[in-house]
Amino acid sequence: MTPAPIARLLRERSFAIAARLILTLPFWASGIAKLLDVDAAFAEAAHFALDPAWLVVTATILVQIFGSALVVADRWTWVGAGALGVFTALATIIAHPFWSMAEPVARFHERNTFLEHAGLIGGLMLAAGMTPAGRRR
Repeated sequence: MTPAPIARLLRERSFAIAARLILTLPFWASGIAKLLDVDAAFAEAAHFALDPAWLVVTATILVQIFGSALVVADRWTWVGAGALGVFTALATIIAHPFWSMAEPVARFHERNTFLEHAGLIGGLMLAAGMTPAGRRR
């Protein structure tokens, strides 16, 4: 049984908005940063040998900003959360290949980052499931 104050908090619209803002914070903050410093965005794409860089940077910014906006607005949440989840899975495999690292400390840190990103994907899956369409059974 959920204590009454907690149950009230969980029903608050502001709580849900804050949760969606915090869940998507890494994405919209990164998308805005890339818009404000496009050279750095292109350097990041080059660092990971992602080509064509213009397409990768454009798609990344669009997914990060518009996917976040859909989740935060609670409109077509499954589309936004799905796009962010697929993006995160691909980016995590590319940027954090802990399985290929020989140095134990680096492997440890990359594995932790990989697992944190997997948890973020789980949070996005929950967000998609919390929508009216996701609750229908």
